[in-house]
Amino acid sequence: MLKKNGMYKMSQINPMAEPAKILDARRLLCPMPVIRIQKQMKELQAGDILKVFCTDPGTLQDIPTWCRMYGHDILNTEESATEIIFFIQKSLA
Repeated sequence: MLKKNGMYKMSQINPMAEPAKILDARRLLCPMPVIRIQKQMKELQAGDILKVFCTDPGTLQDIPTWCRMYGHDILNTEESATEIIFFIQKSLA
């Protein structure tokens, strides 16, 4: 289940599916990770998953906000001491 805007919903795509693309946005600062994500999403089909590697802590706010604005779902976020990994599903609409 995914939590979106305080509500839980079921993803229509398996969140453990292999990503269609991987984006390396390490060492990029705001707004570049979001700009690169936006460019990659244009190349994906609805339901595809984009795996994004980031190092800018600001992406923890920027990427979820951008996803909400465009209707994409964050399936998972993994954080370590050195990087953040997002799994983003392109909206089905």
